[in-house]
Amino acid sequence: QLVESGGGSVQAGGSLRLSCAASGYTYSRVCMGWFRQAPGKEREGVAAIYTGGGSTYNADSVKGRFTVSQDNAKNTLYLLMNSLNPEDSAMYYCTAVFWSNVCSSDSWSRARNYVYWGQGTQVTVS
Repeated sequence: QLVESGGGSVQAGGSLRLSCAASGYTYSRVCMGWFRQAPGKEREGVAAIYTGGGSTYNADSVKGRFTVSQDNAKNTLYLLMNSLNPEDSAMYYCTAVFWSNVCSSDSWSRARNYVYWGQGTQVTVS
């Protein structure tokens, strides 16, 4: 089970930190990601991390602004979002798959590669 939290409304230039609490499985050696979807748009990969080694991946649109991290002791994934702009407004989803190969530069951003999804948390930037 994946449960996101931390979304909300923020002014442009502000920051938010999203959390994704994972339960029901061993947290290590999992490819976990953050995706977002705005109304009328396809689901977009934002960032991913391999919990077994810490390798991270980011979409070009968020590089230098968003940071994905993990706390293995708490089975929790984070997404720190700085310098937010209105184009970042979307529903943000946490996702996971028990296959380390997904966490690669060619695969991490494809939603179809992931199996488990959270319910999403809304981020609105004005």
